[in-house]
Amino acid sequence: MTNAFIAAIDALFADPNIGEDAVWKAGGVGPGVAVRIIRKSPDRLAEFGESRAVLPTLTLDIRRSQSATIAEGDLIVIGAETFKIIGEPMGDALALVAACEAVKV
Repeated sequence: MTNAFIAAIDALFADPNIGEDAVWKAGGVGPGVAVRIIRKSPDRLAEFGESRAVLPTLTLDIRRSQSATIAEGDLIVIGAETFKIIGEPMGDALALVAACEAVKV
């Protein structure tokens, strides 16, 4: 893996317009670990027969270098908001970033 990709990912997460400070709590307990995340809120289209609904979603991207073992049920605290990871985090092709679907708790 080239350092150029790692440097690019680090720059994105460090950018104050893109990345945010957060605390990752493995298993939802303990003091947690300081991490940087990128919050994404894409809409998802759900179809029910002839009807369609647009559903809001929340995805939190987190660097694997900061959270190698992030898993379903873990908590991410961003300021005063707490989010629970639902489903298994999905990795990118270079194993640099995990995309975690989350819900506010």
